[in-house]
Amino acid sequence: MQKFKFRDNPNPKVPQKKVWKKKEPTPSSSSSTSSKKQTKKVWRKKEIPRNWLDLPRDVTESILQRLGSVEILKTAEKVCTLWRNICKEPSMWRDINMINLYYWEGGSSDPLKMCHNAVDRSCGQLRAINIEYVANDELLNYIAQSSSQLRRLRLFDCYEITDEGLIEMVEKLPLLEELDITISTLSLSEETIEAVGRHCPHLKSFKWNHEEYRFPHIQCDEEAVAIAKNMPELRHLQLVGNRLTNDGLQAILDNCPHLESLDLRKCFNVTLSGDLGRRCARIKNLQLPNDSTNDSVFIVETSGNGSFEEDLPFWMLDADDLSDDYEYYYDSDISYDDYFSKYNEDWEYIVRPF
Repeated sequence: MQKFKFRDNPNPKVPQKKVWKKKEPTPSSSSSTSSKKQTKKVWRKKEIPRNWLDLPRDVTESILQRLGSVEILKTAEKVCTLWRNICKEPSMWRDINMINLYYWEGGSSDPLKMCHNAVDRSCGQLRAINIEYVANDELLNYIAQSSSQLRRLRLFDCYEITDEGLIEMVEKLPLLEELDITISTLSLSEETIEAVGRHCPHLKSFKWNHEEYRFPHIQCDEEAVAIAKNMPELRHLQLVGNRLTNDGLQAILDNCPHLESLDLRKCFNVTLSGDLGRRCARIKNLQLPNDSTNDSVFIVETSGNGSFEEDLPFWMLDADDLSDDYEYYYDSDISYDDYFSKYNEDWEYIVRPF
């Protein structure tokens, strides 16, 4: 009988001892390991959406204050009860910014009523207010009666305000420090400037800008002299498009020794040379007549060609701007649109962002 030969275990009766050896990795197994490492999942804590209502009340108030007053009245206070309660607090209305109100004209919201509402919510704590387009004498008087602590007032393109309304307002604002008026149709009288200086002894900044500057043929120093006589404590003076001459500027420099900034852009009747130029050069922030007005709100530029009375429509002139032989007339055969279109080519409207 043939005997079998046991290659692995020559003695089957004695159990073979197992020897454990480290398994050598094969190329396929190493590549699979590296692929597993690349696709390894990372567990992170799930982020819970933040609830705006959980913010501290003072933080929410600070966020809402960065909105304009119109946005608060029309949208923000309608989001939830908490926001509405915050928006009614007087501290939210110490600085009122009523801009873009012309969007609401003719709609369900009356811009004047919105201004009244904003002033009422301040409960006498109003410190600064900025109004565009809609202010009139009645609103100015209401603000002055309700806000004797007012420090800063800005009025832009509020065509319904008058000298009388401004005088009545400043009589009730003894703490006013900054007054900024930009308009094209109003010339401040000496009485108005005198009233501002007399009733607002703390006034430090006065900005009286013309939305459109006229041809440099007309010279007038009445406003400049009134400023010099009644506002000796001014630190900042802005007179964009004013008709003052060197005499008016000289009076301002003589009587307002604390000036730190002076803006004379578009004041083309002023010639800064000689001693006058050297005195102006000492002012820390000086802007010259030909400096850019890109940072101005609205500037209406004219061609500057021809005579003043030939190029400028009579309805854009003040009565004292006209020569003795210049008469007002009205021709019923010429429509308003036809008359206005005659000057469109000579006038260029340039809109500047605020």
